Amino acid sequence: MSGAHFAFTDRWGGVSAAPYGELNLGGAVGDDPGAVRTNRELAAKALGLDPAAVVWMNQVHGREVAVVTGPWSTGAAPEADAVVTTRRSLALAVLTADCVPVLLADPVASVAGAAHAGRPGLVAGVVPAVVAAMTDLGADPARTVVRIGPSVCGRCYEVPERMREEVAAVVPEAYATTSRGTPAVDVAAGVRAQLVRLGVPEPPRSRVCTLESDDHYSYRRERTTGRLASYVWLAGADGTGAADGERGV
Repeated sequence: MSGAHFAFTDRWGGVSAAPYGELNLGGAVGDDPGAVRTNRELAAKALGLDPAAVVWMNQVHGREVAVVTGPWSTGAAPEADAVVTTRRSLALAVLTADCVPVLLADPVASVAGAAHAGRPGLVAGVVPAVVAAMTDLGADPARTVVRIGPSVCGRCYEVPERMREEVAAVVPEAYATTSRGTPAVDVAAGVRAQLVRLGVPEPPRSRVCTLESDDHYSYRRERTTGRLASYVWLAGADGTGAADGERGV
């Protein structure tokens, strides 16, 4: 859709040392803060973005949505698992290492949103919350384009049977079975189902399972590891911004 930009990083091309090597963009995982700042600058510049015009969240696996007009001016970002904006050329970023990054945009209404949807956030309703917040700002769900980034797939996200039942009681489409035949949760499938029920066109599936891919960070595989970033932004009124569509770094 014209004017909407989406980008997803892998783990390569940064300056972080092991076990965060190389392009760790998470600031709360134990990595050197200077390396994280450098990595964020490298990623932003690779996308044609101003590093000072990227909004990061303090993610807590909830459903809180923050409406933003710019990066946080002082101190740490408040706790939130979704952000929305009407400001063009302002990039919204989601950090993940198995959870589902959800990027949304209605360029006609000049509204963009981003959400961090792990298993707890899926159940808590972060996806309906971010769609509602965008609608309040003038977005039309039927006109909203969504991209879902790399995450652990349902074949790999093994959970106890009781947990699978608890998630499926809220989002039946998240019920899954691993490749070994054990109970699992498919968070991405649950996200897509929630979006469709809200009147948003179903987004394409990501082709990357973070646990299976050595090119991506996976908390379930490595525990101590870095974080990927997914970005959404709208082109400026003067047309500034990267080419329309989906990009990787």
